[in-house]
Amino acid sequence: MNNQDHNAKPFINVTPLIDVLLVLLIIFMVVTPLRPAKIEAKVSSKPDRTKILDPDPHTLVVTIKDDRSLMLNSLDDMGTVGDTTKLSDTLADLFAKRREHHAYSAEMIGRPDVPEDLRIERTVFIKAPRSMSYGEVARVVDGVKGSGAAPLGLVLDDLR
Repeated sequence: MNNQDHNAKPFINVTPLIDVLLVLLIIFMVVTPLRPAKIEAKVSSKPDRTKILDPDPHTLVVTIKDDRSLMLNSLDDMGTVGDTTKLSDTLADLFAKRREHHAYSAEMIGRPDVPEDLRIERTVFIKAPRSMSYGEVARVVDGVKGSGAAPLGLVLDDLR
């Protein structure tokens, strides 16, 4: 036996480890979505409940009644929770009319650099009784989002 073999220091080859880490990095970069889905929301820091405000004529409120029927502002018979087609069609028509008449949102009036489709007021609030299940409200949210509404607001007050 050679004296040099006996005193040899161990050597770890890290090249395969680096190759595996690079492959994992590439896999995670491909799997990660480039632009995650999001829901825009406007939340005030501290609402002043003493002020009485007149409703904005551009405000759209979808109300889900106890009998699962839908109402858009003062318009009854906008469908049901199970079938939001009529509500979606009405909202899509309304947004098209707002585009024709240049009904911009308040913060976009002075922004000619933003495309016109993004300047139109499309905010919709959904009001439902607290006893309603999450799935039923989610169906209405999907129907409203399908019409082109953004952002959406959920009203947490009771209907009574």
